[in-house]
Amino acid sequence: MGLGGPLEPDRRGLLSEDLDGWLARVFGQAPRDRARFVRALTHGSQSAENYERLEFLGDRVLGLTIAEWLFERFSKEPEGQLSKRLNALVTGPVCADIARELGVPQHLRLGKQARDDGAAASDNILGDVMEALIGAAFLDFGPEAARAFVRRLWAGRIDGQGKAPQHPKSALQEWAAAHNRRPPEYTIVDRSGPHHAPRFTIKVSVGKLAEATGEGASKHAAETAAAKALLAELKK
Repeated sequence: MGLGGPLEPDRRGLLSEDLDGWLARVFGQAPRDRARFVRALTHGSQSAENYERLEFLGDRVLGLTIAEWLFERFSKEPEGQLSKRLNALVTGPVCADIARELGVPQHLRLGKQARDDGAAASDNILGDVMEALIGAAFLDFGPEAARAFVRRLWAGRIDGQGKAPQHPKSALQEWAAAHNRRPPEYTIVDRSGPHHAPRFTIKVSVGKLAEATGEGASKHAAETAAAKALLAELKK
């Protein structure tokens, strides 16, 4: 079945009429199977044929590509340092930022409710779609082209990393151990927003010594924000 018909309802700023030109600019060549990329841009609120399977594939392609790159680039670093670098580079917010840089939000296919709820601005959704696009590129252009695509988009972030970053949750765990304190405990304070664009508020505490809260579009993001806030408080 052709794609022209089903896309018509989404032309009100959701899926650009210049999708083909945008895809060619982003990937440096026109897709062989346009339907793959349309699916990568399609949220579950719009169609059962959505980005989730491609996201599954793209997540693995991204992780392997970055892991290989870090292994080459930082040849003397131990596994722990490489893992810190990897974890900082493949997070949902990083993927979402890259999606915004590419102009992905203007090409999303969203159902009305998701559109009204601001799904096009959601880190969760944009991060997932970015991974789905990587998966589509892997299938359409091949492994080497997908690898080159990821390296081009992530190059500035790897170049700018410098020292391997310490994740706030790990840093807080180490602080507690070094000061003979109980391990940090994370508690959900609040969950709001629609299913596709939730907001979490998490409280973290180190015994009765101190506590802080953080917000994010996922539990992990909120925990990270809370850990970062508590570390800042403890180091005052």
